[in-house]
Amino acid sequence: MRTALALLASVGLSGCAAYNVGPSRFSTAAFIPAKTPTEVRLNQLPPPARPLSVAVYGFGDQTGQFKPSEQGQTLSRAVTQGAGSILVKALQDAGNRQWFTVVEREQFKNLLNERQVIREMRERYLGETNVNAQALPSLLFAGVLLEGGVIGYDTNTVTGGAGAAFLGLGASTQYRQDTVTVYLRAVSVRTGEVLTTVTASKTIASRSLNASTFRYVAFKELLEAEMGITTNEPDQLALRQAIEKAVYGLVLEGVDLKLWAFKSPEAGAPLLEAYKAERDGKFAPDKVETAMKAAESAPPLKVLATRDRLKGNDGPDAGNKKGSP
Repeated sequence: MRTALALLASVGLSGCAAYNVGPSRFSTAAFIPAKTPTEVRLNQLPPPARPLSVAVYGFGDQTGQFKPSEQGQTLSRAVTQGAGSILVKALQDAGNRQWFTVVEREQFKNLLNERQVIREMRERYLGETNVNAQALPSLLFAGVLLEGGVIGYDTNTVTGGAGAAFLGLGASTQYRQDTVTVYLRAVSVRTGEVLTTVTASKTIASRSLNASTFRYVAFKELLEAEMGITTNEPDQLALRQAIEKAVYGLVLEGVDLKLWAFKSPEAGAPLLEAYKAERDGKFAPDKVETAMKAAESAPPLKVLATRDRLKGNDGPDAGNKKGSP
C-alpha cells in the first residue's frame, strides 16, 4: 500500500512540476498578466522615422465558430470578441508607443456624443455661439486604416497520448493542439489602396496527466485511487500573441516595401532580415530567435555581420573572396 501511495504522489508532483501548477494558479487575487514574448519584441522595435496615424474601426471574429462542447450545443464563441481592443494595445506597444498614433474609431459614436455634450454645456453656461478651438480642438484623422480579423480557429489539429499500467498501477497523459489565425491589412485612406497584408497563427496547447491504482492490499481490502491534472492555454492569450505577431510583421513588411522606415536603418536591418528569413522559411523560428538575440546585444559591426549571415553571405567581402569583381 505504501508503494502505491508513493507512486501516486510522485506522479502527481511530477505533473505539477511539468505544468507549473502551484498555489498561484488557484489564487483569487487579481494580477497583471506578464508580458508575452511577442509583446517584448514589439517593445524593442527601433523607433520609426515618423509615427504613423492609424485607425481601427473593427477587428472581429470572422470564423463564426462556437466553442466546442461535449455536452451539446453552446452559444459561447470559440474566440474572444474583444480582438479590436487587443489590436489597439498591440499597436501602442510597438516601439513603446513610438510607431503608431491610434485614433479612436471603434466607439466613434460615443466620442461624438460626448463632444456634443461639451458643446451644448459651454453654449448654455458660457454663452458660446461658436466652437472654441481651445476648449474643443479638431479630432485627429488617420492616414492608414487597419482592418482584418480572426479568420481561423481550428480545433484538434494535433491530438495524442500515452499510458502504461502494471499490477494495477498506471499513468497516462493526453494532449491536444488548436490553432488560431489572424489577418491584418493596412489600407491607405488617401487612395484606398491595400498597402500590405500580414497573416499570423498561434497554437493553443492543452495537456492532461492522470495516475491511478487498483489492487488488493489485504484479504478483502481493495485500494482504488485516482488523481490527475489538466492545463489549458487560455484562448485569449494565444489570440493576443497572434495579433502582436501580426503587428510586428506589419511593421517589418512596411519597412521592406518602403512604405515607412526606421529612424536608424542600421538598427532595424537585422530585425528585417531575420523576419524575412522566418517569413520565407529559410530558417527555423528558434534559429532566427537565437540570431536576433545575438544581434541585439552585439556592437554595431557585429550587428551588420549578423545581417550578412542571415542573408546567406559570409560578410561584406564575400563576393571578392569568391572571385567576383
